[in-house]
Amino acid sequence: MHINNTITVEQLKPKLEYLFELSGKKIRTIEDTWDVSKGTPVFTVAGKYTTRGWTEWTQGFQFGSALLQFDATDDEQFLEIGRRNTVEKMAPHVSHVGVHDHGFNNVSTYGNLRRMMLEGRIPHNDWELHFYELALKVSAAVQASRWATTKDGKGYIYSFNGPHSLFADTIRSLRSLALGHHLGHVLMGEADEPITLMARLLRHSETTATFNVYYGEGRDAFDVRGRVAHESIFNTNDGNYRCPSTQQGYSPLTTWTRGLAWIVTGYAEQLEFFETLTDEELAPYGGKAQAVSHMQKAAKATCDFYIENTASDGVPYWDTGAPGMTKLGRYLERPAEPFNDIEPVDSSAATIAAQGLVRLGNYLKAQGETEAGERYYQAGLTVADALFSERYLSESDEHQGLILHSIYHRPNGWDGIPDGKAIPCGESSMWGDYHARELGLLLLRELEQQPYLTFWGSC
Repeated sequence: MHINNTITVEQLKPKLEYLFELSGKKIRTIEDTWDVSKGTPVFTVAGKYTTRGWTEWTQGFQFGSALLQFDATDDEQFLEIGRRNTVEKMAPHVSHVGVHDHGFNNVSTYGNLRRMMLEGRIPHNDWELHFYELALKVSAAVQASRWATTKDGKGYIYSFNGPHSLFADTIRSLRSLALGHHLGHVLMGEADEPITLMARLLRHSETTATFNVYYGEGRDAFDVRGRVAHESIFNTNDGNYRCPSTQQGYSPLTTWTRGLAWIVTGYAEQLEFFETLTDEELAPYGGKAQAVSHMQKAAKATCDFYIENTASDGVPYWDTGAPGMTKLGRYLERPAEPFNDIEPVDSSAATIAAQGLVRLGNYLKAQGETEAGERYYQAGLTVADALFSERYLSESDEHQGLILHSIYHRPNGWDGIPDGKAIPCGESSMWGDYHARELGLLLLRELEQQPYLTFWGSC
């Protein structure tokens, strides 16, 4: 991508305001028309949100979007939508033992409500706060209990595929464990053994950094620094790593860009969280420097890979090794082309990664790594500038999505293909729309000199 080193967040102000103007209309339309008996809205087909029975991993994004909309605009109808639906519909997600998605569903709802209460964005109420915190504590413990042990004695939170499967996506669900630890909670095991959430957070984080991220250190014939495998496969009998894999990417030896984006933002956000912890608190894990070293290495490598393997405007195609990429010619030297007839772009990967680039940039600048930090920060603004423009914003009142040209599951053929086109384009996803709003709120708060947006809120 071509990083715009001159763009500022102040210059993005009109785009941020327009983003949330459109966003409110989209949220209201879905709330007014969605049939809850169909399940959860996942992605659009012909501009209308539809469901897809795989797991209900997007419901937190649906209601969390309303909470972000309130936070950005002070329009209380969206607080009512988000709060009411969280109370009425999100409880099954708190105790859901079958998924790795707790950081998506529960931090986006209960977590946002808790954060806003602590920040004074909504009135303080002790019992209401305890309700949100109890949900977050239980969610963290349930997520941490989904555990497989590796040969080296570490382990990972396994995906909904089963105990053999470690997803790159789950690095973002570590927000759940981080919040649980922050709230003083533990997972209770057999014989009342307390299992610390911090230990599981760090072990999962280290295992992901070791096996799902590549560093150009000769690991295999396809070891390119910053490349990400969507899935790592382990032998559950002895804990040995077996091979890379993928569910939604083209192949285990290429990089599915949404998986890359989850890694980029997951590690950047954890680095910010760990800055709130003391060396004393992290002494059982070797101290802060040791705890974050693998996160810094993984975050920098994957951010560099994103920058180097993304179209000039910062919006990636769905997989860096998809079979038609060579037919696109010198595609890295020009903006992404969502209406081409060869391979789709994935704007949802960009909405996620842009936030990670901004956060890592801010983190590194605070650490004194000014040049590297400024590079990542400006890259994040460059992506935001592209996403919040006419090409990607869904301006039609007939389209329920917010950010166009999102891809869900290309190998399964789930994405809508418009008449007369050969590939998916023009559609939106609940996770892409949510993360566009989260990115927008992060930048809007910076612009208005409000408290920095974090998942844990005020201490």
